[in-house]
Amino acid sequence: MLDKVVIANRGEIALRILRACRELGIKTVAVHSTVDATLKHVALADESVCIGPPPSLESYLNMPALISAAEVTDSVAIHPGYGFLSENADFAERVRSSGFVFIGPRPETIRMMGDKVAAIKAMKDAGVPTVPGSDGPLGKDSDKSLKMAEQIGYPVIIKAAGGGGGRGMRVVHSASNLISAIDMTRAEAGSAFGNDMVYMEKYLEHPRHVEIQVLSDEHGNAVHLGERDCSMQRRHQKVVEEAPAPGITVEQRERIGAICTDACKRIGYVGAGTFEFLYENGEFYFIEMNTRVQVEHPVTEMITGVDIVREQLLIASGEKLSITQDDVVIRGHAIECRINAEDAKTFMPSPGKIVHYHAPGGPGIRVDSHIYAGYTVPPNYDSMVGKLIAFGDTRDIAIRRMQGALSETIVEGIKTNIPLHREIMADGHFQAGGADIHYLEKKLGLK
Repeated sequence: MLDKVVIANRGEIALRILRACRELGIKTVAVHSTVDATLKHVALADESVCIGPPPSLESYLNMPALISAAEVTDSVAIHPGYGFLSENADFAERVRSSGFVFIGPRPETIRMMGDKVAAIKAMKDAGVPTVPGSDGPLGKDSDKSLKMAEQIGYPVIIKAAGGGGGRGMRVVHSASNLISAIDMTRAEAGSAFGNDMVYMEKYLEHPRHVEIQVLSDEHGNAVHLGERDCSMQRRHQKVVEEAPAPGITVEQRERIGAICTDACKRIGYVGAGTFEFLYENGEFYFIEMNTRVQVEHPVTEMITGVDIVREQLLIASGEKLSITQDDVVIRGHAIECRINAEDAKTFMPSPGKIVHYHAPGGPGIRVDSHIYAGYTVPPNYDSMVGKLIAFGDTRDIAIRRMQGALSETIVEGIKTNIPLHREIMADGHFQAGGADIHYLEKKLGLK
């Protein structure tokens, strides 16, 4: 078992990792920027190390500082959480070459999955269904690109190979706009990601975002933990997630789950990961793989009883998975609302001091959050301050419990998006299940 782990992150995920380590008897080292000295996990960790000033580039994205923190504390491993350096292959490589365990996949796997073109090719080769597209980067031949788009069928979407988070993509509805869209996306990609490679895919009109959670060890074992629906999105950022996905049958789950676990074995995947799909008309289309723990992992934990972060730590220790596919039983329904420090109408961030805080409770309610009364939310990082999860034997019960939990939650001193979540939970289309990825933006008048 790993003896001591550096938690190379902040906020709720850092606290989540600390709790999993504590349960396994693993000592923890919290790293923090100067503005994050009062974070809850910093107070609870066995040791803490300040790694720099507030800007991420000088602290949480500072590779030498993070590795130095592991060295001076005699740690054996680094857990990157999500965001920051969690999917940075160079960081994973430097951690390993410095003699530490990187709690995540191998650097070459992260690098392959970080390049969308390479990832799609790898998944196609592994038998995973993909969106019809260019099957590789687009060249400079305009006629070839026009002919390809005609064969795929409009609308198409041009994507940056190194993009993510909704950046570096353009939808094209006709041939007259294709070449300019390719050129603009290529220029944007080169500037934003340092990689101007772009590719083309069929643009699905009314897809849902459905993803499969997997766990895979270095001994060739892999399991899936069912699917999540993350279709409630704003500007490609998830707002509400749930598991299982409404309308997905047991047969569909078993089929796509088996395809994903087989792919893990074929590419030698090690760790926790998520296959993200667009789902339309009963078909799954692979879009990317996230090589880390997901923000929305709690909904899967609630319906399976599997502690995903604990499994990450065990896998990184070289142990076999503690479960087999036969052990995975899907029960009930779970919904997660991401609670952000932002105006619920304008979505402007709302940093500041929390003067009063009351967390909800009751059957089936879980709160993953690092905030407390007196805590000051800094303006330097992502605005998410917590996750509210509701579980019930049925989806209707989970929704009602979430409504109750949202009404109980009190956060004073800053604005939050709780009013938006109340609106979503009361929305008839959401309650019916199966809304597509465009629904929320249309509802909010953003599309």
